Amino acid sequence: MTVLVTRLRWETVCRYERLEPERGVAALLADVQVAVFRLHDGAVYAVGNLDPFTGAAVLSRGIVGDRAGQPTVASPLHKQVFSLLDGRCLDEPEVAVATYPVRLHNGWIQVSMP
Repeated sequence: MTVLVTRLRWETVCRYERLEPERGVAALLADVQVAVFRLHDGAVYAVGNLDPFTGAAVLSRGIVGDRAGQPTVASPLHKQVFSLLDGRCLDEPEVAVATYPVRLHNGWIQVSMP
């Protein structure tokens, strides 16, 4: 049996306390724009920052919320809602944004890049 081990490369975004609850921040990591969100319960998520419907880098400025208990962000342009868990658009499930692993390391938010 072959086991494939992939090392994650963690990129530092910002201090945890600097990211306000229910707000997002954009970061350019390894030529990829990500949107990082801190929710009211303290959980942190990262998704691609590009709105797949317009191509604009705006999801970090979206409206954070939830749908049926699932954490979401709504695009500030046309208000499509994306799951912060798996990136799929809840309004048009055939469309999705990338999601990225996030961790808190010594008070810093870090996002894993492929």
